[in-house]
Amino acid sequence: MPISTSTYQEWYQFRKRGRMSLQFEIVPVTPFQQNCSIVWCDETKDAAIVDPGGDIHLLKAKIQQLGLDVTQLLLTHGHLDHVGGTAPLAAELDVPIIGPHKDDAFWLEGLPRQSEMFGFPLTEAFAPTQWLAEGDEITIGNQKLQVIHTPGHTPGHVILFNDDAKVAFVGDVLFKGGVGRTDFPQGDYQTLIDSIKGKLWPLGNDVTFVPGHGPLSTFGNERVSNPFVADEMPLY
Repeated sequence: MPISTSTYQEWYQFRKRGRMSLQFEIVPVTPFQQNCSIVWCDETKDAAIVDPGGDIHLLKAKIQQLGLDVTQLLLTHGHLDHVGGTAPLAAELDVPIIGPHKDDAFWLEGLPRQSEMFGFPLTEAFAPTQWLAEGDEITIGNQKLQVIHTPGHTPGHVILFNDDAKVAFVGDVLFKGGVGRTDFPQGDYQTLIDSIKGKLWPLGNDVTFVPGHGPLSTFGNERVSNPFVADEMPLY
């Protein structure tokens, strides 16, 4: 299913700012319309897939259409709609699974229970090839993604940030006009708010972020308009 018109327009405008070496395309997957991102280096065509939650036939078709060489799968956190297609896709492409932070191990171990809870086809538990931690860097061709640990929605949530393109893949930490749920096991509302204000905002108001669901936005826009995390004083 294609991304919504509003999301596409915002994404297209981001791409038109300039020929950034880091490129991305969003493929919504699962009945939850999770924003799986195919991220690649335009110079080398090396690519990573962020949060392949399902519908792997759509992801494989898009990869082929774009002519990319996927070298790794990246996970922001352990919820089923973000990881459900990961193990079979990694096996088909023969690539490693990177992330999330080890504090989300219990979510990956509990994937069969998540499948039952949300009415999804059975997804077996798996462990990643590598856990991620604060300060790690992920290389995609000539580009790098900075790993930032952002607990709150889940304890092992991470976001992935590229400074050159000023873009962040934030999973379910932050949405346009909202924030991630914290009523799941080991979620914590204040921890989430602290992650957003203490770790996302310092990256810059001009950073475009790709949330796990819904349209893109910028950190600056959310600091002005998001009722959960807006600054107490307006920005000038």
